[in-house]
Amino acid sequence: MSGLGNRLQEARKAKGYTLDDLQAITKIQKRYLAGIENEDYSMMPGSFYVRAFIKQYAEAVGLDSQEMLALYRDNESSVQMREEEVQRSAPQMQQKPGYLKSGRMNEVLPKIIAALFIVVILGVVVFLYQHQASAPKPEEATTDEMTVDKPKDDPVVDDKGQGDKADGEPADGEDADKAEPEAEPEAPAPEQTLTQSSISGATSTFTLENAETFSVTVKVKQDGESWIGITNPNGEELLPQGARVMTGGQEETVDLNGQQSARIRVGRTQFTEVLVNGEPLAYPNDTVTQNIIIEYKK
Repeated sequence: MSGLGNRLQEARKAKGYTLDDLQAITKIQKRYLAGIENEDYSMMPGSFYVRAFIKQYAEAVGLDSQEMLALYRDNESSVQMREEEVQRSAPQMQQKPGYLKSGRMNEVLPKIIAALFIVVILGVVVFLYQHQASAPKPEEATTDEMTVDKPKDDPVVDDKGQGDKADGEPADGEDADKAEPEAEPEAPAPEQTLTQSSISGATSTFTLENAETFSVTVKVKQDGESWIGITNPNGEELLPQGARVMTGGQEETVDLNGQQSARIRVGRTQFTEVLVNGEPLAYPNDTVTQNIIIEYKK
């Protein structure tokens, strides 16, 4: 025993908190809090979560989180630490050859699709313009059609023997109503695109373009849980109630319209779905813990 659990428990009791109170403050399940006090981490989902929970526990009861984490690391067995490092590095090593091909395809494919989309739009605009230019214009009315005969018994006759024209009638030789030219159709607005621009280790960057809004939704699958955090370029936490462990079935949507970019920290990608403006985001690889950066270009 390192004394970590006793120190946290004493600080909690000094604050007058029960485990139920601390669960409400930190959003950490009561059984995990009890495990930390007993220094029994067997029910924890992994060392990453143990460290995150200890940090939150310490901050909630007014202790130095870095000192508490140092106590945990001193007591952590080297075997467990190596297993965690192997677990983190193995997916990257296995995915490296395939990723090179996948990364290049992810870079080229959106450009090809965008180019084809622009070509189709230009083709439609040219077709409509040519169709409009070749459409026959309304024929001008002839003089005979525009002439109005006066009744035979009309007593008003001018010096030349022609009847008076009715008020408002067009004079001989004037054209009939001219057809107004049709307005050219507007090209449809381009659809939003989310393109992967770079990747470095567990951090990948995407660019969001042609989108009128910017929002991110995070969903945790049933029977799973994941550590989630969403920050802006200044490091400010944007997730309601702060970064935390979200359990199965939980969902959060964050409005990012006022942000130029956002960083999403996902603890367990196999249980987490990320949607940008309602469209699912595809993870670039199978790494368990990933950082997703989205740059918003209006």
